[in-house]
Amino acid sequence: MNINLSETRRKTLSVNQYVESLEQPFQDRFLTFKSTYQLAREALECLKKNSGKYVLVAFSASWCKDCAKSISVLAMLSDAVGLEVRIFGGLKKDPLSAVSKWRIPPSPPEVESFRVDKIPLIIVFDEEGKEIGRIVETPKFASSVECEISEIIKCRQ
Repeated sequence: MNINLSETRRKTLSVNQYVESLEQPFQDRFLTFKSTYQLAREALECLKKNSGKYVLVAFSASWCKDCAKSISVLAMLSDAVGLEVRIFGGLKKDPLSAVSKWRIPPSPPEVESFRVDKIPLIIVFDEEGKEIGRIVETPKFASSVECEISEIIKCRQ
């Protein structure tokens, strides 16, 4: 998948803007996790060297416990290494629809073009907007979100 990064930046919030925009008690859940989590050092080294070459785009909802953890890690990565993280937030399920999983609006219409089935969805793009990897819900090949992002990036060097 290729995206227009300028358009995506226009339609999203930075990860810190997103966390700041959350209402209580959801914002506290994100901030509590962020204040107690330790990023893996080995992942930080790789991401520090490559932060300007990649953009992460994530889909999130304030009610999602896995999102609180993963988006908090992304905020920490953004702060620690300058990794650009953009968030499509406000996802809401549509339990009455037999056709669509997400109610649009309030969910952004991009849930369809990015093929969002589960959240959090974190997609790693190179600087040209080409998708190089994604994490759906939780890391599948590494012990943490930051380690899996580091592995995705290492595979492309």
